[in-house]
Amino acid sequence: MSAEQQNNEEVTIDLRRLFILIKKHFISILIWMIGLGLIAYGVSEYVLVPKYTASTQLLVNRKSADVNQAYANQQADVNAVTTYKDIITSRVILKGASKYLANPVTVVRKATPAKKAVYRTDDDGTRVLVKKAVKAKPAVIKRDGKSYSVSVSELSSAVSVTTTTSSQVFSLSATAETPEKAQAIANAVAKEFKKQIPSIMDVNNVTIVAEASKGTKSYPKVKMLTAVGVLAGLVVSLLIIIIKDLSDTSVRDDSFMEKELGLINLGEVSSIKMPKDWTFTAASAEKHRSLGTRRRV
Repeated sequence: MSAEQQNNEEVTIDLRRLFILIKKHFISILIWMIGLGLIAYGVSEYVLVPKYTASTQLLVNRKSADVNQAYANQQADVNAVTTYKDIITSRVILKGASKYLANPVTVVRKATPAKKAVYRTDDDGTRVLVKKAVKAKPAVIKRDGKSYSVSVSELSSAVSVTTTTSSQVFSLSATAETPEKAQAIANAVAKEFKKQIPSIMDVNNVTIVAEASKGTKSYPKVKMLTAVGVLAGLVVSLLIIIIKDLSDTSVRDDSFMEKELGLINLGEVSSIKMPKDWTFTAASAEKHRSLGTRRRV
């Protein structure tokens, strides 16, 4: 037999043995798989702190009546998206967003100071009202939502930007412990970016296409971790069974004696079933020994 044939035979025998072990220990393997799967599910569902992600989309676009100029502007905007990606995660933008999150209000109408009436005096000494007095008006402020205390460093790790090749639209995503907080962070950074980009790059070509809605759960992925737990149960149970089988030195069949120990099988001895009332004593042993001696003589 060639070495290759011998190796193939060993592989076949090993696989056959593995299938036998799996069949023999199927219940224990199933218990391991279900057990670790339930543990993974419990940890991912009740132990790990969930994370939620909300996304908003922004468009970079400059309007132009000239067709040729519009095309040139479009190409420039596409190239500028990468630059905007770096700006939107810069400290300048995140600092303003952090301040807004601490006090999320929008000024609907600015405050106007009081103004005195203006009079004109004619030649005859008569005072004529030129401009009426204006009363002071307070600013009108709209509260946008719940306030959150988020530092610049926390925003830096929570915010990410995704761009698509040759596209003027890019996505801004924010991750937080609650769906509402993730939504607030994404919208705050987007608004602050739109507010400051004209002064940073001397352009006004950013539009918020879609504001972020409540975040969806992004971590942990319960189904995936549960599947990993089930797979881990399968692997662990198989390793235990295989190691236990390899460490078993008992003789299971004749092939072990021939291949591993190099012994020759001279024959088989059938088992002898003795009567239930049969007992082995020293007297009976001496009797059989003497009978055996006389037969040899």
